[in-house]
Amino acid sequence: MKPVIVQVVQHLRPGGIETMALDLLLQLRSKAKVYIFSLEGEEQSTLKQWPRLKTVQSQLRFFNKQPGIRFSLITELKRALTQVNASAVHTHHIGPLLYGGGAARLLKLPHVHTEHDAWHLNAVANRRLQNLLIRVIKPKLVADCDAVACELLHHFPFSRPEVILNGIDTHRFIPATPQEKLNARKHLKLPASGTLIGCAARLESVKGHEFLLKALSRSYTDISLVLAGSGTLRKHLENEACRLGIAERVFFLGHLDDTLPLYHAIDMFCLPSLNEGLPLSPLEAQACGVPVIVTDVGGCRSIVCPHACEVVKPGSSQALLNAILRLHYSPFCHNPRKFVLSTGNLEKTANAYFNLLAFPQEV
Repeated sequence: MKPVIVQVVQHLRPGGIETMALDLLLQLRSKAKVYIFSLEGEEQSTLKQWPRLKTVQSQLRFFNKQPGIRFSLITELKRALTQVNASAVHTHHIGPLLYGGGAARLLKLPHVHTEHDAWHLNAVANRRLQNLLIRVIKPKLVADCDAVACELLHHFPFSRPEVILNGIDTHRFIPATPQEKLNARKHLKLPASGTLIGCAARLESVKGHEFLLKALSRSYTDISLVLAGSGTLRKHLENEACRLGIAERVFFLGHLDDTLPLYHAIDMFCLPSLNEGLPLSPLEAQACGVPVIVTDVGGCRSIVCPHACEVVKPGSSQALLNAILRLHYSPFCHNPRKFVLSTGNLEKTANAYFNLLAFPQEV
C-alpha cells in the first residue's frame, strides 16, 4: 500500500513554491499518494486561475482561510489528514508550518518543513514565531539552497537544516528546434525576428522589472522584452515602458499556464529579482538550452551554469544592460541544459524528500 503524503501550502496561486508542490505531487505518484492542502482560497476560483491544477483536482483540498490567526484551522487540518489517512506531512513556508505542522504534531506524523527563502525573517515578529514553531513542532527542516540554510542557521543556530535543491522536470522542459522556435513566437504573437529577452515572474516590485525596463531602454532596438506573469504592477510597468519610449518592444503575456512556449521563443532569460529563495524559472530556461541572467540574491548563483550564464548585482539597470549585451554579442558556446540535468533535476529532488520522510525506496 502506497504511503500518503500531504503537502500544505499557503495558497495555490501560480508561483515558485506552488509549482514545486505540484511538481512533487506528479513526480512521486508512482511511489505515494500525494495531496496538496491549500490554507487559502476555494476550489473553483483557484482552478479557473490555474487550469493546470484540473488534472489533479481530486488531490486538492481548500480551507478558505481569511487574513488573521485562525487556530481552529489546526483542528480542521487534523481532521482532514485523518480522512485521507496521511502517512506524513510536508509544509512550505511559515503559515503552513503553524497550521499543518501543528496538526502533524498532534497526530504524531513524520513532518518535513521546507523554507524556500529567508528574507521574511528580516521581520522580528516572523523570526520569533518561526523560532517558537521550530522548537515546539520539531519538523525535519529543509532549505532549498545553501543561502537559505545559512540564513536559517544565523537566526536559529540549533536548527541544522538539510539542503535539498529545487528541481524541474527535464523531460518536459527541452530545447526547441529552429522551427519550434518560430512556432512558439507565432503562438505567443511575438516578432519572428530579432532578439527576445524573456522573464517569467509575478509583476511585483520584489521581482525588479523596472530595472530590466530601464536596461532595455538603453539597449539596441533589435532587442525586445517578453514578460510573462500577472500582478499588481502590470499597469505601472506598462506606463513605465511608454515613458521610456520602448512600449513597442515590451510584450506583456499575462499569466501562462504553460511556460514552455515562452522558453522556446526567447534567446535569453532574465530574472532581475531584488529578493529570492531558489527560483525555478532559471532552471526551466536553462533546461531548454536558453542562457540566463540572474541577480545575485538568495540561491540564484547556485542554479546557473557558470559557463553559459551571467550573475549580476541586484537593483542595477547598468549591470543588467552589460549582461544583456555580453550575451547578445558574445553568446556562450556551452549548453546550460547539461548543468540542470546534474544540478536541478526534479527526480533527484523528489527522491530526497521521499527518503527524508523515511519511506523505503522501491527496488
